[in-house]
Amino acid sequence: MSARAELEALAAGIREGKVDPFDPRWHPKVAGQKAREAAVLVLFGKLDTVPAASEKPLAPADLDVLLLERSPTLGSHPGQVAFPGGSRDPGDASIVDCALREAVEETGLDPTGVDVLAELPALGLGVSGFLVTPVLAWWASPSPVAVVDFAESAQVFRTPVRDLLDPANRVMGVLRRRGAIFSSPAFLVNGVLVWGFTAMVLDALLNGLGWAVEWDRDRKHYIAV
Repeated sequence: MSARAELEALAAGIREGKVDPFDPRWHPKVAGQKAREAAVLVLFGKLDTVPAASEKPLAPADLDVLLLERSPTLGSHPGQVAFPGGSRDPGDASIVDCALREAVEETGLDPTGVDVLAELPALGLGVSGFLVTPVLAWWASPSPVAVVDFAESAQVFRTPVRDLLDPANRVMGVLRRRGAIFSSPAFLVNGVLVWGFTAMVLDALLNGLGWAVEWDRDRKHYIAV
């Protein structure tokens, strides 16, 4: 089965309510009028001209996912790696339209080449009050992407899934904040750390697809914020 077919199968299971790749604890704790809608585009596709660093055959060599690094000068989540996405605007007809519009604004991609596979279950971010819907998609006709506004993004890059799966690139991200310690799966790729919400979604999808392999969860990477 091809990577796209496996993604489509997962998407079908989600649409039919048979599959939920996320931990129930991640489901919305913000509700009603207090929740602010947002969406991110989780866009898989064929590898561009940048090869995977890993030589381990953990995933098809031609499979990648689109990510960006937020500008270090932003007031919210500076320097973090994220999926393209953002808050839903009044003009967005749907949450899918929100994800695509934000991706165009941040990366310059051509949305006509994107096949939307599914809206994943919305995830509540209690601290910010956002209800974020990951939109799973396949890049049927890839288009050039780059930073549109350096005040918003430091870089836009396509990460090989093989590199994400390589146990050598996997760590537990550890964050100390206000006397508490938080830890969650993270990835070291493209010279940056992928952690937080983005890493949570990637980890859940890779496990839900059956692509993930065992890695050392005792390997810690301490996050400075």
